[in-house]
Amino acid sequence: MKTDIEMGSTPGGAPAALDLEELLATRLLVQGNSGSGKSHLLRRLLEQSAPWVQQAIIDPEGDFVTLADKFGHVIVQGERSENELHRIAERVRKHRVSVVLDLEGLDAEEQMRSAAAFLGGLFEVERDYWYPMLVVVDEAQLFAPMAAGEVSDESRKVSLGAMTNLMCRGRKRGLAGVIATQRLAKLAKNVAAEASNFFMGRTFLDIDMARAADLLGMDRKQSEMFRDLERGHFVALGPALSKRPLPVRIGGVVTETRGSSPKLMPLPEPLTQDARDMILSVDAEPARMPRPRAPAPLSMAELLQQVSEPRPEPVAVEAAPEMTPEERERSLEEIMRQVVSQPEAAFQSIAVLYQDFQVRCRMRRLGPPLPDLPAFRRRLVAARAGGAAPPERAEDWERALDYSARLPEDLQSVFLLLARAALDGAPCPSDDEVARTFGSRSPGRARRLLAYMEERNFIVCRTDFAANRIVAVPDFGWETAPGDPKGTEKPSPAVPDAGTGDLFAAE
Repeated sequence: MKTDIEMGSTPGGAPAALDLEELLATRLLVQGNSGSGKSHLLRRLLEQSAPWVQQAIIDPEGDFVTLADKFGHVIVQGERSENELHRIAERVRKHRVSVVLDLEGLDAEEQMRSAAAFLGGLFEVERDYWYPMLVVVDEAQLFAPMAAGEVSDESRKVSLGAMTNLMCRGRKRGLAGVIATQRLAKLAKNVAAEASNFFMGRTFLDIDMARAADLLGMDRKQSEMFRDLERGHFVALGPALSKRPLPVRIGGVVTETRGSSPKLMPLPEPLTQDARDMILSVDAEPARMPRPRAPAPLSMAELLQQVSEPRPEPVAVEAAPEMTPEERERSLEEIMRQVVSQPEAAFQSIAVLYQDFQVRCRMRRLGPPLPDLPAFRRRLVAARAGGAAPPERAEDWERALDYSARLPEDLQSVFLLLARAALDGAPCPSDDEVARTFGSRSPGRARRLLAYMEERNFIVCRTDFAANRIVAVPDFGWETAPGDPKGTEKPSPAVPDAGTGDLFAAE
């Protein structure tokens, strides 16, 4: 069934229709300088499509929260932990509720991390909940920047990865990305390149006009038209819009933004008191403390006297207990077990875990030298897989540790988890165990990881007659015992109606 929504009108007065089902399959990019009407276009799209498709809006300025009054969108405040936002996003997809993620008031780095966590929850939900959803990201250059700015490389990497997943891999999961940006030159190319539909608004810089014309299949001379576009006027192109560049005037909206464009206002009437006297007068203001003066420099005699004065005896610090290398290694292994046993350790960054590790070492009074970050990474990989092997199998375990270095760093823990189970003859880990070791909550991702390693001949997977999984490590001749891929998790309860349940309830 074809579902068209009216975005506005063409110069001839005909309605400009957008094929909503085609948009869900091909994604949309909106570009225009500040004041060109991008937010108005997005609001029109959201209002017209609200009755037909679930929506999620990443809103860095709080402009779209007014959709809640008219269309029932749930407002999710960004001042939450990344874990909370991830779980909320999963429940949003399960309950099929439209939401606005309000990031107003957060700094740039917090906005990037919050948006990445929320998009990750939408993306990683189980296959049973891959319902169609329109995901609108306003000011997309903030979340997928072309170059690093003032934010940390880790925040940029996480945010850019989430945006890339949305635009490149979201379609199969029912996610249709709609991104808006002030400048194409500021937006990461691998994110912008995945859009097949375009609304190009007013822009003035030559590089942006050239990129807009190139995306629309126009020549350089025609690109000059983007300077002449009025507010709310765009050139549309794409399978969901038009097969040829089509000028469109965006129609009206029924909800209002909380902000507005600056308007000229008359100055107040001239004051009776002289303005200069009023501004410069300080009589009515509380007296301020005078600025402290710098101390006078000491004479040479005073300096010599200070140097010659006896200093207080330093407080004796009890020395760290002497440990043999074996005792120290056992202490480090126990600390690593404590670090990885924390409930959220699988989902925290390396930097957070390393800081926790250092604090625990100081509490145990383990003096330097402590393992540096590369050494900690190697210990963390082994700890997530079960820690050190028994003495009689230590040599085999060292071989497995060295062999895992052939895999990408984020997959080494998963391989060692399987290798350890095979070395011990234990049951094959479940999908949930594999996903948690990787740092995810998605059993589907666990299955994809196993398929990836099997394609590259690191492991071999098979099932027995009871549908239990067995994983072998062919290079070592090890094999796990049969294990249930679904583990012992209870089946998920039936999804309640969209109007029931609390999206923000703690699980």
